[in-house]
Amino acid sequence: MPAARVVSWFSCGAASAAATHLALNTPLPFGATEVVVAYCDTSRREHPDNERFLKDCERWFGQPILRLTNEDYPAGDPDEVFRKTRYLVGPGGARCTAELKKKVRWAFQRPTDIVILGYTTEEYAVRGPRTEKAEPLQKFWPILNERKLTKQNCKDIVTGAGIELPEMYRLGYKNNNCIGCVKGQAGYWNKIRVDFPDRFAEMVALERELKRTICKQEWSKNGVRTRKRLYLDELPPDLGRYEAEPDISCGITCHSAEQ
Repeated sequence: MPAARVVSWFSCGAASAAATHLALNTPLPFGATEVVVAYCDTSRREHPDNERFLKDCERWFGQPILRLTNEDYPAGDPDEVFRKTRYLVGPGGARCTAELKKKVRWAFQRPTDIVILGYTTEEYAVRGPRTEKAEPLQKFWPILNERKLTKQNCKDIVTGAGIELPEMYRLGYKNNNCIGCVKGQAGYWNKIRVDFPDRFAEMVALERELKRTICKQEWSKNGVRTRKRLYLDELPPDLGRYEAEPDISCGITCHSAEQ
């Protein structure tokens, strides 16, 4: 049986970068002998600045980041997943996460691996137990939660190393997801409409092509709650407030955690 290794899943986000750096500078648990830094490559739909951030992190880590894709979707393009499956997002989560991250992780990992997911302490309280319950045979190393590090702490660690945060953070997004994440709701998509109008237009066309919707509008009248699905080209520009929406971090196991 091969020696245990630590696999730190890097996502071009501040938390996964901080978690990886800590792992590379901490005695390894469970007899592990190496740290492998792995990245599910969805760069085609990420902000171009992510490539700069990834290279900065490789220099900071002192080792390369392994890029992985699903062989069924070698370009790592969520739009290809949407068209092939004719599915965007639903109660089970986003289909792109399942195909381009979850399946890639399961194909790469070994039973002996110790896995780092980059959950900050506030994320771990919600997602950590769910993920561990969903994968009871997998060893996890919640290195950020062990040190009680928040998302802001992680950003401070990265900038303290002299690395500029990815552009999506600087534009006011909570996470460094793909541009136009199907988990976002009205406030998020209205922000995308302003910041990335070309991508917004692409998703408008994709929704109509697939006859699938991302956003919804909810209201109550006389104690009756009503929910209506909205195509993006029907979305009122003043609907929603991004700051009030739930966190839509697209971590490597957010699909499992949501399930």
